[in-house]
Amino acid sequence: MSAVTPPRSGGRHRDRFLRLDPYRVPSPCFVVDEAAIEENLRILDQVQQESGAHVLLALKAFSMFSLAPLISRYLKGTCASGLYEARLGREEFGGEVHTFSPAYKAQELEEILEISDHVVFNSLEQWERFRPQAREAQTRRPGLRPELHLGLRINPEHTEGWSPLYDPCAPGSHLGIPASRLAGHSLEGISGLHFHTLCEQDLPPLARTQAAVEERFGRYLDGMEWLNLGGGHHITRPGYQVEGLIALLEDLRTRYGLQVYLEPGEAIALDAGVLVTEVLDVTRTDLDVAILDTSATCHMPDVLEVPYRPDLLGAGVAGERAYGYRLAGRSCLAGDLIGDYSFDRPLVAGARLVFEDMAIYTMVKTTTFNGVPLPAIAIWNSETDALRMVREFGYVDFRNRLS
Repeated sequence: MSAVTPPRSGGRHRDRFLRLDPYRVPSPCFVVDEAAIEENLRILDQVQQESGAHVLLALKAFSMFSLAPLISRYLKGTCASGLYEARLGREEFGGEVHTFSPAYKAQELEEILEISDHVVFNSLEQWERFRPQAREAQTRRPGLRPELHLGLRINPEHTEGWSPLYDPCAPGSHLGIPASRLAGHSLEGISGLHFHTLCEQDLPPLARTQAAVEERFGRYLDGMEWLNLGGGHHITRPGYQVEGLIALLEDLRTRYGLQVYLEPGEAIALDAGVLVTEVLDVTRTDLDVAILDTSATCHMPDVLEVPYRPDLLGAGVAGERAYGYRLAGRSCLAGDLIGDYSFDRPLVAGARLVFEDMAIYTMVKTTTFNGVPLPAIAIWNSETDALRMVREFGYVDFRNRLS
């Protein structure tokens, strides 16, 4: 249904979910495999241990704080995109809290400076406006707490993105400071730089970006204490060049004397969750359509925003198997269409379907548009088959978002 297709993960944990009975949970329901999460975390911890870098969870991709005790055993902390995520990181996950926002509101920044360990500014204008407030916050930090580090986001002006929607270096980008804008400005008080250019990518794009950063900003790195390489690193994807990443990070750290940070979101929960849904109706227009109790626009908006066609456990592409259907969501949006699939048997009302790789950028983006209920959330262990319900949502959750 789309001409634009992002890179996908390759299904490190796909076979695990063949053992999940989708009728054990209410529908719709996000089911996250804690064993798969831990396997991903072990890979990320290997990167930390062997490179000396610190890996942070990007809460914008995966904010499931019921798994915070597990995640915090492996990662060094979290990165936030604003006050609420910073509070969640501080209150639930512990460790370091790094906060970046394209622009801060003055009243929110006051609390952000109190609860964050790193605060990164997106523009020279915001840095200069809030520098007195930020420097004062540094002096108030109690001696037993880590000091407050202040940084700037830079724009390497080097495009590796496969879609302009996810390319912070696209022409006219509002994200980061180009090297030409830094010339002549004092960086007193700035202890580190941050960049983020990748999206679901492996090592070569990072290596090329890092070369561009050194070419444009190398003269600033010698005076810095830390460098944050952002997110978009698919480190836990099968085939990712983990050893090469470790070498790149160790080289950066030793050549410049920097503490290096990575802040992946997807890599923590890649292929570690599914969305269970139920067929409500099967109807015929100019083709066979199955209407589900989930929704692309409400529960997996990247299907429409990227756009892409999510994988479905046990199904094929259109025309591959005997019975073909277009899967549609239950909202009134005409474009609430998930994709075209084929099956070995006809679909009937009440059948359960399982969409793959639905832990990332799903729960964090859900809405109750049209009054469509939010999916429940469950934690499953693929090694023990233990299952526990974390949260179910109802009318009150819908009502309390409104006034």
